[in-house]
Amino acid sequence: MTTKNRKPMPIGIEDFKKLREKYYFIDKTRFIRELLDSHGDVTLITRPRRFGKTLTLSMLQYFFTLEQAEENRKLFEGLDIERAGEEYMREQGSRPVVFLTLKDVREWDFDSMISSLKENLRWLYGNFRYVIEGNRLSKDDEAFFQSILDKSADVPSMQAALKNLLHVLEQYHGRKPILLLDEYDGPIQAAWAHGYYEKCIGFMRNFLSAALKTNPSLDFAVLTGITRISKESIFSGLNNLKVCSVLAKQYSDIFGFTQTEATRLMEDCGVGDKLTELKQWYDGYLFGDTEIYNPWSVIQFVGNDCTFAAYWFNTSGNSILRELLRDTDSSQETELIGLMRGEPIEAEINENIVYPEIYRNRDALYTMLLTTGYLKPFHLEPLHADSVSASIPCQLVLPNREIRMAYHDEILNYLTRDTGKTILRQMLRAMLEGDAVGFQQRLQKILLNNISFHDARESFYHGMMLGFSVLLEGKFHVKSNGESGYGRFDLAFFPRKEGVPGIILEFKTVKDEDLLESAAKEALAQIEAKQYGAELQQQGVKEVWKYGIAFCKKRVWMEREA
Repeated sequence: MTTKNRKPMPIGIEDFKKLREKYYFIDKTRFIRELLDSHGDVTLITRPRRFGKTLTLSMLQYFFTLEQAEENRKLFEGLDIERAGEEYMREQGSRPVVFLTLKDVREWDFDSMISSLKENLRWLYGNFRYVIEGNRLSKDDEAFFQSILDKSADVPSMQAALKNLLHVLEQYHGRKPILLLDEYDGPIQAAWAHGYYEKCIGFMRNFLSAALKTNPSLDFAVLTGITRISKESIFSGLNNLKVCSVLAKQYSDIFGFTQTEATRLMEDCGVGDKLTELKQWYDGYLFGDTEIYNPWSVIQFVGNDCTFAAYWFNTSGNSILRELLRDTDSSQETELIGLMRGEPIEAEINENIVYPEIYRNRDALYTMLLTTGYLKPFHLEPLHADSVSASIPCQLVLPNREIRMAYHDEILNYLTRDTGKTILRQMLRAMLEGDAVGFQQRLQKILLNNISFHDARESFYHGMMLGFSVLLEGKFHVKSNGESGYGRFDLAFFPRKEGVPGIILEFKTVKDEDLLESAAKEALAQIEAKQYGAELQQQGVKEVWKYGIAFCKKRVWMEREA
């Protein structure tokens, strides 16, 4: 397929029929066969946003639904599921299907959430209005159905809405329905961000349990989401739940593009020569034991004249990453900055997310970043049979260049939240030019506007300066706490080009502003006494700017070697 006659890229297309008929298509219908072979009563699949969860459930809906079954059968002609054999195709068009997405139920308060959900349920029930037009329901069932349609149902009735819909569909058709619930955790993420988490959890626990827990009217259910909410929080008592997370091997190649699929797509579009760069930008996710490309970014890349850019995190911002950065401590900031330099983080991963723990538990923070697509497992320790913990020891790294850019932007936005990046760039320019006065003046302004008195620890200032340095990554190799001479320097910048000065920063903190000048001079003297410039000199750097920097709460003093 050449670039002239290929079908357009399905940017933002989440309807399987529309995709199949008009757009470039990568066949994932093997998922239907795998699901039929091994599904549980309730299957929960978690993946990052924009990895095709809604489209996949749409595919299941078109395959299983009784409505327009003969017409829908044409959508699967020649695909993997048809080639799998008639025993699978007999399942096509065989059941009522209830498909509800909660991805847009992301409100600012609980009352707004209930109002939004009422509208979603009204729309859902409207698709099955025919069941009350046939006079085949009891008066009670008909009255309940009508209360959802006219949005007069109270909260307890809303919590029973899915269960009752499954019940009346089984009565009407004489067949148990399938439930497809997309982005089940969307309302919970919003509730966590906006302060009504407990109310939302209480509602969602009853809403889901009523439909899923030992429901005789349910054939099976497939749920998708970004996170696996703790069973104790929301799936309490649900013993028939099968979870396929980003660490699970089952269905690992269904969401996103495999290497084979990405290669075929690039070759079909006549840009196979860009595959190596594509891999650097958008590959690197690891689901189970399968390496996966971000499908949204790859499709956007092709659809935008094969222009590399950070498409994924520009779709809805990095709200999760931003929320997590807001409450990290200085050691976590240093770890996150280290990630950008290719340094792995060690953490204990427990995928049963309890949102309130994220701000109190370092491992919960990194579990969230893993499940939302901002980290990938680099090395997993296998759980032993006699293990008493559900946590998995793991090393985590950034998946690719696109995610690294997300960290870059959010960390800098966080560190310069009240002054902006312009003054930071001016500060770094002064540092590179050996202008200690300009360097100190701009750093002083950043400190006054961006830090708290409670941050007055050397580790905080060290992490802050390390964070600022990400703007220089292309020009310098930045080392933190590196060995050189007779000791370990705090921060050093090794130029990537000849003729560019190197830089060494040594930090001190004091409790009294009157001690700032002497502490800065002491830091500068330490650079000389311990010969921190030795490694730079060994690498042929002829000129080195050496700065002794002292901090006292929101004040800074700087000395540079004359």
